[in-house]
Amino acid sequence: MRRLGLSAWGLLLGLLLASAAGAGPTRRFALVAGNDEGGAGTRPLRFARQDARTMQSLLSRLGGVAPGDSRLLLDEEPEDFLRALAAVEAQARAAKARGERTELILYYSGHAKDGALRMGEGVLDLEALKRRLEASPVDIRIAILDACRSGSLTRTKGARRAPAFTIDTGLTQAARGLVLLTSSSADEDSQESDLLGGSYFTHHLFSGLLGDADRSGDGQVTLFEAYSHAYARTVADTADSGAGAQHPTFSYDLSGQGDLVLTDLRGRDEGVLLPGAAPAGAYYFVSPLGHVVAEVDKAADTERRLALAPGRYTVKRRLVDRLRIGETEVRRGSTTVLDESSLRDAPFSDDPVKGVPYPPRTRRAYWTLGLGGGYHSFFDTPTRDNLFLSTPMLGLEASLHHYFHEDWRWDVDLSFGSRQATLALPTLSGPLYRYSLINVGTSFAREWPLGRASPFLGARLAYSVMVRDFTDTNLPTQFYGVVTPGLMAGVRWSLTHHIELTGRARVHYLLYDVDEQRSLGYWELGALVTFRL
Repeated sequence: MRRLGLSAWGLLLGLLLASAAGAGPTRRFALVAGNDEGGAGTRPLRFARQDARTMQSLLSRLGGVAPGDSRLLLDEEPEDFLRALAAVEAQARAAKARGERTELILYYSGHAKDGALRMGEGVLDLEALKRRLEASPVDIRIAILDACRSGSLTRTKGARRAPAFTIDTGLTQAARGLVLLTSSSADEDSQESDLLGGSYFTHHLFSGLLGDADRSGDGQVTLFEAYSHAYARTVADTADSGAGAQHPTFSYDLSGQGDLVLTDLRGRDEGVLLPGAAPAGAYYFVSPLGHVVAEVDKAADTERRLALAPGRYTVKRRLVDRLRIGETEVRRGSTTVLDESSLRDAPFSDDPVKGVPYPPRTRRAYWTLGLGGGYHSFFDTPTRDNLFLSTPMLGLEASLHHYFHEDWRWDVDLSFGSRQATLALPTLSGPLYRYSLINVGTSFAREWPLGRASPFLGARLAYSVMVRDFTDTNLPTQFYGVVTPGLMAGVRWSLTHHIELTGRARVHYLLYDVDEQRSLGYWELGALVTFRL
């Protein structure tokens, strides 16, 4: 049996894909989630969170989603995801009660494994998600999953495969529908690109929604146009990769008439216009970071428009033996016409698409804020009894993880301790005083992740201020401040994706030089509860 061509399938989907007819206006909602972490047995992603931000921005700008109808989740757990979905469904019920038709675009970028989305340490079963979407009160639901092996969501017994999508038929209800798009089939990995600054599938879907997929030239990008564009470009770009070609999948269960429009570019002056006189070829628009933001494939004597966000871009067109490179700026509310004469010839070595200029980090940098307690004491007995007392401490700490180098951490901390004591010296004894200690420190530590536990070892530099305040006598308040270098070691334990517990020990050297020079040392034991931002 001969396979149907892509154009035939396009005609078929043009007839079947629909937003059901209704008298009321349409209200579109968006739930967008990105998670770089997939828990044990997965390698952290680099661009999932950025892909989610990009998609939410596009849907708000061109996809008809009002700011109050859009939710963005970054590195959240499955419970947070389902809670946000329930909130969107509640909004949809209220809109339907007012006579509005409702649509939901659900986008997820992150890990998937063993038939489940992996959100940090939590999992969300794909079949359970599909059943939830089938029962959702929203009229039209479009789920876009950019995750490894996500095609298991569209794979069912008896499904027929075509060159550009999988068709999965199911129960059809009047004026309702469900569409599922996945970045890869059930046995393929979804791949990221340093040069694109994101995943292949989301990049090409995003570029298509900006206008590159508008093959009809009507200023609207439909669901079929966007998917067909993303499918063809993703397969082409990954065909020679080490992981092999990546094949997106498509599943639908819709009723009604008319094609689903995802982005509407009509009446928008903002963006770049490639006039019909411009040479044919693939034009790439590159961000100042060297990432390809969008691309457009222009045919001869054909005008193409790309709804780029305001900003400055490098334009690149690749020829057989050289590049054509130039600069263009998109201003808010206006169209920039690309002038071919403004482009210059350049060798391939001047390619602005540089990718990441340093060895790529596999772990995303993040901050933690912590509250802790501990105990501070000097090793020398006479010192801790009469000069610098042993003291319980409370403190705050901020830590930056994986920024300077993967598995390295930078800490900034502030701690305070105080206690009352009686002065006992050979020449003077009896007066009561309050002893206070303030520590301000910074440290660098190397961590060795072992599942949830991460042992660490590092160096610390602190400035310590000791105060003795004699409140009931005429003795003056005494201050002593000194810089103290030291070492620290401990273990950081991940309780949940956002909550961490740290236990640590510190050892410091202190040079005391008031009445005589003495080399002293002190130790600190402490524990912190930290929240990951």
